[in-house]
Amino acid sequence: MAIILTDKPLPKTAKAIISIAEQYGVTYRPTATDAWAQDVTRLADDEVTLDGIELLLIALQRAGHLSRPEALRLQVNYLREARQ
Repeated sequence: MAIILTDKPLPKTAKAIISIAEQYGVTYRPTATDAWAQDVTRLADDEVTLDGIELLLIALQRAGHLSRPEALRLQVNYLREARQ
């Protein structure tokens, strides 16, 4: 997983997501289904790119540390903060 560092500080929600992942020792590991989804997206001539923080949210949900609604709420907050 790569978290791209910029001159901007990480949003508060990104820091919280990283902290939760560190607390549980969770990292993102792509699955065969992830590869399939990327292929389908590419073949549909669509582009969906998740960053390292969003991939951590997926990993935390898969590991059972976040529910789907919790992960979505954190993703929305993260994306809002990242746009500012």
